[in-house]
Amino acid sequence: MEIFPLSQIKDVEVLNCEYGKNTIKFLRVKREGKKHFIKEVEVCTHLRLTSAREYLEADNSAVIPTDTIKNIVFVLAKKNGIQTIEQFAVDICKHFMTTFSQVAYVKTYVQEVPWQRLHENGVPHIHSFICVPDGIRFCEAEQCRNGPLVVFAGIKDLKLLKTTQSGFEGFYKNEHTTLPERNDRILCAELFCKWSYGECRDFDFDCIWNKVRECVLEAFAGPPDCGEYSASYQRTVNCIQMLILSKVSQVQVIEVILNNVFYNVQDMKNLGLTNDKEVLVPVETPYGSCTCTLGRKKFLEAQG
Repeated sequence: MEIFPLSQIKDVEVLNCEYGKNTIKFLRVKREGKKHFIKEVEVCTHLRLTSAREYLEADNSAVIPTDTIKNIVFVLAKKNGIQTIEQFAVDICKHFMTTFSQVAYVKTYVQEVPWQRLHENGVPHIHSFICVPDGIRFCEAEQCRNGPLVVFAGIKDLKLLKTTQSGFEGFYKNEHTTLPERNDRILCAELFCKWSYGECRDFDFDCIWNKVRECVLEAFAGPPDCGEYSASYQRTVNCIQMLILSKVSQVQVIEVILNNVFYNVQDMKNLGLTNDKEVLVPVETPYGSCTCTLGRKKFLEAQG
């Protein structure tokens, strides 16, 4: 006996129904003689089918099991390798679209563990690596049946800090305001940056990702000998976005989120010491956050 007979839910419309496999983690090793190359990734792949019978009628005949999705990801990694995570995400989307007629939409997320080749006295090691937590590279690829394959890429968990050339003044105040104005403070933030390439083309994904990351660091820090003043987290977000759009033509839309990591100057008067912003304590919660998304007008107009 059905809990909810269809006769009672005919006025209900399915707006969206997807399913898939999350957190498919694996290490892919490529061997060229004695020299080895690695990519360690985490993959999430979701599908939407052409009908919702599995939800509405308990008809599983068109359902591709999530275990099969996982196995396909492993097979593609084995057969194609992982040149870049973006290309791997594209390969996954193309496979499901060309292999399964019942798939109406596919979306794949891939993120990469930041392994770097180990160097000893400037010499690259042939098979040893070190994990360097200087930002997580990730990407997404998605496609609807008869639609373009769209690729996104990004950086997350990138922690940045500068000890001066930052302030926050002239903000709105009322009876609830206790925050003092500052023209010299530590600016520390955890960055999330995601951009769209639009329709997938033959891009050099490694080169573009590195250029975007360089722009993030340049805009945040400023020139190495003097830095650049930041009037607010919001202004820093905008500077990062504008520099990327000016230097990386392949980026069409860009989203940046900065989560504030605040540092309090430790009061050391009771210890008989004057603390001139030399010993500071991080405040983990609550924390401020700001976000902005910018897009090129011509690209947005073309999207309708």
